[in-house]
Amino acid sequence: MNEDIFDVLIYLFENYMDSDIDIDSDTDTLKTELKAAGFNSRNIIQAFEWLDMLVQQEEPMFKSNKNFRIFCAEENQKLSVECRDFIYFLQRLDILTPITREFVIDRAMAIDSHQVTLEKVQWISLIVLLNQPDEELAIAHMENIIYQEESDFLN
Repeated sequence: MNEDIFDVLIYLFENYMDSDIDIDSDTDTLKTELKAAGFNSRNIIQAFEWLDMLVQQEEPMFKSNKNFRIFCAEENQKLSVECRDFIYFLQRLDILTPITREFVIDRAMAIDSHQVTLEKVQWISLIVLLNQPDEELAIAHMENIIYQEESDFLN
């Protein structure tokens, strides 16, 4: 199977986010199920580490302007103009706050890939929002964006 950690994260989201399973306490069981589903151990471990880092994240120490952010060279290389525009788009719609925007960028930069696709930025945004309290409306909007025709939202 040619998958990466995102396939594992998407599988977890689609199969366990609406259930009462506590991912933290059932990690061994989930890892066994993921292996049975065909995911390799390396990607499973990386996906759980990625999620752990998200949970452990603290608010950025700096004050961030809502409408302005300069991406560093490494971010520009890894996140295409399309990805960066999409992050700004989510901010303009108040789906992302300056803080959640920074979490999205941080988690995108943590992906072991030369470049992160728009689809991955969309999923990262949803997963970040799921980790934030009181973001039900933003989560619903993000789910609509992911599951609807992309052109419906970007035009």
